Amino acid sequence: MATQSQIAKSRRTPKFSTRTVRRCWRCGRRHGFMRDFNLCRICVRELANRGELPGVTKSSW
Repeated sequence: MATQSQIAKSRRTPKFSTRTVRRCWRCGRRHGFMRDFNLCRICVRELANRGELPGVTKSSW
């Protein structure tokens, strides 16, 4: 979990656009972020396995 100060710091507009920090809206994690869902990889997997992400299915072959 990200601390409140880290979340507040990432919400500010950065001096340069490449310094933008994208965080998971569910847990606050910044690494392993997937822009398509605005979630980190861990939360995507949890929600996909529960069937709470529309259009995402578990692949098997």
